[in-house]
Amino acid sequence: MTKLVQIHVHFEYTDIIDAMLDRHKVAQSVRYPMMQGKDRDGKHHGTQVFPGNITVMQALMPEERIDGLFEELEHFRVEKPAHNHLQAFVLPVERLLVDNGKG
Repeated sequence: MTKLVQIHVHFEYTDIIDAMLDRHKVAQSVRYPMMQGKDRDGKHHGTQVFPGNITVMQALMPEERIDGLFEELEHFRVEKPAHNHLQAFVLPVERLLVDNGKG
């Protein structure tokens, strides 16, 4: 069954998360870069007063591959205090309309 994985991460770590998605054979994903938000470290609005931005990444994944990705995400999150802000969650996909490549 296909699930939607959503990841919130500080924008400067986006390439690392992209590489993780590649290692877990995620062929397609979407990224909402430089979003304003708030996390455990406070507001991130891309200003001098509230520096930094958050990136939201979404990917459709088969349910059986999600555990491996989450293990890698958790390893990253606890690796150092600067990564503690990472959040990830899985949502059910009720209906799916995609090009399955069969023409």
